[in-house]
Amino acid sequence: MPSRVMGVASKPGEKCVLQIRCSTESDRTAIRSVHASAFGPGQAREIVALVDALLEDQTARPLLSLIAESGRELTGHILFTAVEIQPDQNVSARILAPLAVSSDCQGEGVGGALIKAGLEQLAESGVDLVFVLGHPGYYPRFGFQPAGVLGFEAPYPIPPEHAEAWMVQPLKAGVIGRIEGTVQCSDALSQPQHWRE
Repeated sequence: MPSRVMGVASKPGEKCVLQIRCSTESDRTAIRSVHASAFGPGQAREIVALVDALLEDQTARPLLSLIAESGRELTGHILFTAVEIQPDQNVSARILAPLAVSSDCQGEGVGGALIKAGLEQLAESGVDLVFVLGHPGYYPRFGFQPAGVLGFEAPYPIPPEHAEAWMVQPLKAGVIGRIEGTVQCSDALSQPQHWRE
């Protein structure tokens, strides 16, 4: 996917305007730092290892890796990787995982700007569906809805009490209701530890 820079208007009181662009190999150290800051000592090692694995995993491609910068500081990162829907469906789909905003920039709209920019680029490139396993109080504001009730099973069973955390967003009309099945992620993301609460 071509690299491009998008300006995102800052909110009142924010230090400067965010710039969102596709990441490059030279951003890898800063990307690791953002995930470490966002997830803290309890989860940082696992998430940073996942990001590194996804960026190297050929089964995760095509992928979209976007960063948010404020001035020269990298403040956020989002990764969308390829998934298939089994039994084999003629559909282009991605999964959002993970999303990180550095701890000192959380609550300033960085995550939302990354999600919106990513969904826009994916829609332009012809992607039909985007999945996420995430907070049901956050992702619906960007158009995500519970996926299980729409016929999309996660790679591993989601307990009923967390069913609303498994979500999908159609980027094309007419896909929901026509396609259903089990989502198969890349090798790196298909490990069971990434699907536990």
